[in-house]
Amino acid sequence: MAKMGVVVTKGRNHKQILANPTLFQAFGGQISSEGVTATNSKKIIPAGTPVGGQDFYEDEMAVLKVSNDENAIGVLLHECDVTEGTQNATVLVFGFVNENRLDTDLEISADAKTALSGKVTFVKRNL
Repeated sequence: MAKMGVVVTKGRNHKQILANPTLFQAFGGQISSEGVTATNSKKIIPAGTPVGGQDFYEDEMAVLKVSNDENAIGVLLHECDVTEGTQNATVLVFGFVNENRLDTDLEISADAKTALSGKVTFVKRNL
């Protein structure tokens, strides 16, 4: 007779950066580790980070990179661990991002906000 027991699975919740979690559009994409600095031997790109580079609308195999400038085409919906190199990620291309929920050291540049204007809107409540 088989023994019965309890199986414990550890997981994590994803940080919710959306101001309106019912009104958004996101696509899968590949994210490069290019230009990402390791912290505690891990290369983690936080949720809300602008990404861009190649046009992943035309080439589904395009590899995007951190692009907090006029080349931004979307933002990461969830953090992405690129310690081992290029990884799959979810890229928000339309929606409303609550800046109060972003990592405190992540500052979205004015150029990135302009590039994403009409697609991704950043909202922030001054506390």
